Amino acid sequence: MILTDTHTHLYSEEFQNDRTAMILRAIDAGVSRFFVPSIDSTYTQKMYDLETQFPENVFLMMGLHPCYVKPETYLEELAHVERELESRKFYTVGEIGIDLYWDKTTLTIQQEAFQRQIQLAKKHGLAINIHCREAFDEVFEVLESEKATDLFGIFHCFTGDFGQAKRAIDLNMKLGIGGVVTFKNGKIDQFLNEIDLQHIVLETDSPYLAPVPFRGKRNESSYTKLVAEKLAQIYQLPIEEIARITTENSKAIFGI
Repeated sequence: MILTDTHTHLYSEEFQNDRTAMILRAIDAGVSRFFVPSIDSTYTQKMYDLETQFPENVFLMMGLHPCYVKPETYLEELAHVERELESRKFYTVGEIGIDLYWDKTTLTIQQEAFQRQIQLAKKHGLAINIHCREAFDEVFEVLESEKATDLFGIFHCFTGDFGQAKRAIDLNMKLGIGGVVTFKNGKIDQFLNEIDLQHIVLETDSPYLAPVPFRGKRNESSYTKLVAEKLAQIYQLPIEEIARITTENSKAIFGI
Protein backbone atom coordinates (compact mmCIF):
# COMPACT_ATOMS: atom_id res chain seq x y z
CA MET A 1 0.00 0.00 0.00
CA ILE A 2 1.43 3.36 -1.08
CA LEU A 3 0.08 6.47 0.61
CA THR A 4 0.88 9.98 -0.57
CA ASP A 5 1.00 12.99 1.76
CA THR A 6 0.43 15.82 -0.70
CA HIS A 7 1.15 18.57 1.83
CA THR A 8 3.60 18.26 4.72
CA HIS A 9 5.95 20.84 6.25
CA LEU A 10 8.74 18.38 7.01
CA TYR A 11 11.22 21.23 7.60
CA SER A 12 9.11 22.67 10.44
CA GLU A 13 10.85 23.63 13.65
CA GLU A 14 8.32 21.35 15.38
CA PHE A 15 10.32 18.39 14.06
CA GLN A 16 13.80 19.65 14.91
CA ASN A 17 14.38 17.01 17.60
CA ASP A 18 13.13 13.94 15.71
CA ARG A 19 12.75 14.84 12.04
CA THR A 20 14.47 11.77 10.56
CA ALA A 21 12.70 9.40 12.95
CA MET A 22 9.36 11.03 12.12
CA ILE A 23 9.90 10.60 8.38
CA LEU A 24 11.01 6.98 8.80
CA ARG A 25 7.93 6.34 10.95
CA ALA A 26 5.75 7.60 8.11
CA ILE A 27 7.54 5.43 5.56
CA ASP A 28 7.01 2.43 7.83
CA ALA A 29 3.28 3.31 7.89
CA GLY A 30 3.15 3.16 4.08
CA VAL A 31 3.52 6.88 3.42
CA SER A 32 6.35 6.88 0.90
CA ARG A 33 5.63 10.09 -1.03
CA PHE A 34 5.94 13.49 0.66
CA PHE A 35 5.16 16.72 -1.17
CA VAL A 36 6.68 19.67 0.65
CA PRO A 37 5.27 23.19 0.19
CA SER A 38 7.34 26.34 0.27
CA ILE A 39 6.64 29.20 2.69
CA ASP A 40 9.26 31.82 1.81
CA SER A 41 12.94 32.04 0.88
CA THR A 42 14.14 31.36 4.43
CA TYR A 43 12.97 27.74 4.12
CA THR A 44 14.42 26.99 0.66
CA GLN A 45 17.71 25.49 1.81
CA LYS A 46 15.95 23.37 4.44
CA MET A 47 13.75 21.96 1.69
CA TYR A 48 16.78 21.14 -0.46
CA ASP A 49 18.45 19.42 2.49
CA LEU A 50 15.40 17.21 3.00
CA GLU A 51 15.36 16.30 -0.67
CA THR A 52 19.05 15.35 -0.48
CA GLN A 53 18.42 13.16 2.57
CA PHE A 54 15.34 11.42 1.11
CA PRO A 55 15.67 11.72 -2.68
CA GLU A 56 13.23 8.86 -3.39
CA ASN A 57 10.52 10.21 -1.10
CA VAL A 58 10.61 14.01 -0.91
CA PHE A 59 9.25 16.18 -3.73
CA LEU A 60 9.37 19.96 -3.54
CA MET A 61 7.04 22.83 -4.31
CA MET A 62 8.09 26.45 -4.77
CA GLY A 63 5.98 29.47 -3.89
CA LEU A 64 5.26 32.30 -1.48
CA HIS A 65 2.75 31.51 1.27
CA PRO A 66 0.05 34.21 1.52
CA CYS A 67 0.76 34.83 5.22
CA TYR A 68 4.29 35.85 4.19
CA VAL A 69 3.16 38.33 1.56
CA LYS A 70 4.39 41.53 3.24
CA PRO A 71 4.50 45.00 1.65
CA GLU A 72 8.22 45.45 2.29
CA THR A 73 9.38 42.03 1.02
CA TYR A 74 6.84 40.39 -1.29
CA LEU A 75 8.31 41.60 -4.59
CA GLU A 76 11.75 40.32 -3.59
CA GLU A 77 10.19 37.03 -2.46
CA LEU A 78 8.31 36.63 -5.74
CA ALA A 79 11.57 37.24 -7.60
CA HIS A 80 13.12 34.43 -5.52
CA VAL A 81 10.25 32.10 -6.49
CA GLU A 82 10.73 32.98 -10.15
CA ARG A 83 14.50 32.38 -10.02
CA GLU A 84 14.10 29.02 -8.29
CA LEU A 85 11.48 27.84 -10.77
CA GLU A 86 13.86 28.71 -13.60
CA SER A 87 16.81 26.96 -11.97
CA ARG A 88 15.55 23.43 -11.25
CA LYS A 89 12.66 20.98 -11.14
CA PHE A 90 9.68 21.52 -8.86
CA TYR A 91 6.41 19.61 -8.85
CA THR A 92 3.97 22.40 -7.94
CA VAL A 93 3.83 26.14 -7.35
CA GLY A 94 2.75 26.36 -3.74
CA GLU A 95 1.61 26.96 -1.31
CA ILE A 96 -0.03 30.07 -2.68
CA GLY A 97 -3.39 31.73 -2.20
CA ILE A 98 -5.14 34.13 0.16
CA ASP A 99 -5.41 34.14 3.94
CA LEU A 100 -7.71 36.68 5.59
CA TYR A 101 -7.66 35.06 9.03
CA TRP A 102 -4.45 36.72 10.18
CA ASP A 103 -4.28 39.93 8.16
CA LYS A 104 -6.94 41.52 5.98
CA THR A 105 -4.86 44.63 5.28
CA THR A 106 -2.65 42.81 2.76
CA LEU A 107 -5.51 41.51 0.61
CA THR A 108 -4.55 43.50 -2.48
CA ILE A 109 -0.94 42.34 -2.54
CA GLN A 110 -1.99 38.79 -1.60
CA GLN A 111 -4.23 38.79 -4.68
CA GLU A 112 -1.38 40.13 -6.80
CA ALA A 113 1.06 37.52 -5.49
CA PHE A 114 -1.49 34.73 -6.02
CA GLN A 115 -2.19 35.76 -9.60
CA ARG A 116 1.46 36.21 -10.50
CA GLN A 117 2.32 32.78 -9.13
CA ILE A 118 -0.56 31.16 -11.03
CA GLN A 119 0.93 32.70 -14.15
CA LEU A 120 4.34 31.26 -13.24
CA ALA A 121 2.76 27.83 -12.82
CA LYS A 122 1.24 28.09 -16.29
CA LYS A 123 4.57 29.20 -17.74
CA HIS A 124 6.31 26.13 -16.30
CA GLY A 125 3.46 23.70 -16.91
CA LEU A 126 3.00 23.07 -13.20
CA ALA A 127 0.05 22.59 -10.88
CA ILE A 128 -0.74 25.03 -8.08
CA ASN A 129 -1.28 24.25 -4.41
CA ILE A 130 -3.84 26.63 -2.91
CA HIS A 131 -3.96 27.95 0.64
CA CYS A 132 -7.37 29.44 1.44
CA ARG A 133 -8.41 30.62 4.87
CA GLU A 134 -11.55 32.71 5.32
CA ALA A 135 -11.11 33.76 1.70
CA PHE A 136 -13.12 31.46 -0.57
CA ASP A 137 -14.74 34.32 -2.51
CA GLU A 138 -11.42 36.08 -2.99
CA VAL A 139 -9.60 32.91 -4.05
CA PHE A 140 -12.34 31.96 -6.51
CA GLU A 141 -12.26 35.47 -7.98
CA VAL A 142 -8.57 35.10 -8.86
CA LEU A 143 -9.01 31.53 -10.09
CA GLU A 144 -11.88 32.56 -12.35
CA SER A 145 -9.77 35.35 -13.82
CA GLU A 146 -7.03 32.82 -14.67
CA LYS A 147 -9.36 29.96 -15.64
CA ALA A 148 -7.86 27.90 -18.46
CA THR A 149 -7.11 24.31 -19.43
CA ASP A 150 -3.55 24.74 -18.12
CA LEU A 151 -4.76 25.87 -14.67
CA PHE A 152 -4.97 22.86 -12.36
CA GLY A 153 -3.88 21.78 -8.91
CA ILE A 154 -4.94 21.06 -5.34
CA PHE A 155 -7.19 23.03 -3.01
CA HIS A 156 -5.06 22.31 0.04
CA CYS A 157 -6.78 21.60 3.37
CA PHE A 158 -10.22 21.94 1.84
CA THR A 159 -12.77 23.00 4.47
CA GLY A 160 -15.51 24.51 2.33
CA ASP A 161 -19.08 23.39 1.74
CA PHE A 162 -20.44 21.14 -1.02
CA GLY A 163 -21.04 24.05 -3.40
CA GLN A 164 -17.52 25.34 -2.93
CA ALA A 165 -16.16 21.82 -3.44
CA LYS A 166 -17.98 21.53 -6.76
CA ARG A 167 -16.77 24.97 -7.81
CA ALA A 168 -13.17 24.03 -7.01
CA ILE A 169 -13.49 20.79 -8.98
CA ASP A 170 -14.96 22.70 -11.93
CA LEU A 171 -11.78 24.79 -11.89
CA ASN A 172 -9.61 21.65 -12.30
CA MET A 173 -8.73 21.38 -8.62
CA LYS A 174 -8.43 18.23 -6.53
CA LEU A 175 -9.53 18.56 -2.91
CA GLY A 176 -6.77 18.08 -0.35
CA ILE A 177 -8.35 16.18 2.54
CA GLY A 178 -6.57 15.96 5.89
CA GLY A 179 -7.23 15.71 9.59
CA VAL A 180 -10.27 18.00 9.52
CA VAL A 181 -12.29 15.14 7.99
CA THR A 182 -11.97 13.31 11.33
CA PHE A 183 -13.24 16.25 13.43
CA LYS A 184 -16.79 16.10 14.83
CA ASN A 185 -17.36 19.68 13.70
CA GLY A 186 -15.31 19.39 10.50
CA LYS A 187 -18.48 19.15 8.37
CA ILE A 188 -16.77 17.98 5.17
CA ASP A 189 -17.37 14.34 6.16
CA GLN A 190 -21.11 15.03 5.78
CA PHE A 191 -20.95 15.50 1.99
CA LEU A 192 -17.66 13.95 0.91
CA ASN A 193 -19.30 10.71 -0.22
CA GLU A 194 -21.19 12.79 -2.82
CA ILE A 195 -17.87 13.70 -4.46
CA ASP A 196 -16.20 11.17 -6.72
CA LEU A 197 -12.99 9.85 -5.20
CA GLN A 198 -11.12 10.82 -8.38
CA HIS A 199 -11.22 14.42 -7.10
CA ILE A 200 -9.60 13.66 -3.73
CA VAL A 201 -5.99 13.59 -2.54
CA LEU A 202 -4.67 12.96 0.98
CA GLU A 203 -2.60 15.32 3.09
CA THR A 204 -1.64 16.05 6.68
CA ASP A 205 -0.46 19.70 6.66
CA SER A 206 1.82 18.47 9.42
CA PRO A 207 2.72 19.66 12.00
CA TYR A 208 -0.74 21.31 11.96
CA LEU A 209 -4.30 19.92 12.12
CA ALA A 210 -3.62 16.46 13.50
CA PRO A 211 -6.49 14.00 13.02
CA VAL A 212 -8.45 12.35 15.80
CA PRO A 213 -7.24 10.80 18.14
CA PHE A 214 -4.27 13.20 18.07
CA ARG A 215 -6.26 16.41 17.59
CA GLY A 216 -4.57 19.32 19.32
CA LYS A 217 -1.17 17.63 19.27
CA ARG A 218 1.63 17.74 16.75
CA ASN A 219 0.65 16.27 13.40
CA GLU A 220 3.02 14.11 11.37
CA SER A 221 2.99 12.43 7.98
CA SER A 222 2.39 8.92 9.34
CA TYR A 223 -1.11 10.13 10.25
CA THR A 224 -1.97 10.19 6.53
CA LYS A 225 -3.05 6.60 7.22
CA LEU A 226 -5.66 7.83 9.74
CA VAL A 227 -7.10 10.16 7.09
CA ALA A 228 -7.21 7.26 4.64
CA GLU A 229 -8.99 5.10 7.23
CA LYS A 230 -11.65 7.80 7.68
CA LEU A 231 -12.16 8.03 3.91
CA ALA A 232 -12.45 4.24 3.77
CA GLN A 233 -15.39 4.55 6.18
CA ILE A 234 -16.98 7.41 4.26
CA TYR A 235 -16.66 5.76 0.84
CA GLN A 236 -17.22 2.22 2.12
CA LEU A 237 -14.05 1.00 0.42
CA PRO A 238 -10.96 -0.88 1.63
CA ILE A 239 -8.15 1.41 2.76
CA GLU A 240 -5.93 -0.13 0.07
CA GLU A 241 -8.34 1.17 -2.57
CA ILE A 242 -8.38 4.64 -1.00
CA ALA A 243 -4.57 4.62 -1.03
CA ARG A 244 -4.39 3.46 -4.65
CA ILE A 245 -6.90 5.95 -6.04
CA THR A 246 -5.69 8.99 -4.10
CA THR A 247 -2.06 8.24 -4.99
CA GLU A 248 -3.02 7.95 -8.67
CA ASN A 249 -4.82 11.28 -8.33
CA SER A 250 -1.68 12.85 -6.88
CA LYS A 251 0.36 11.52 -9.81
CA ALA A 252 -2.04 13.21 -12.21
CA ILE A 253 -1.34 16.53 -10.48
CA PHE A 254 2.38 16.27 -9.79
CA GLY A 255 3.39 14.29 -12.85
CA ILE A 256 5.22 11.74 -10.71
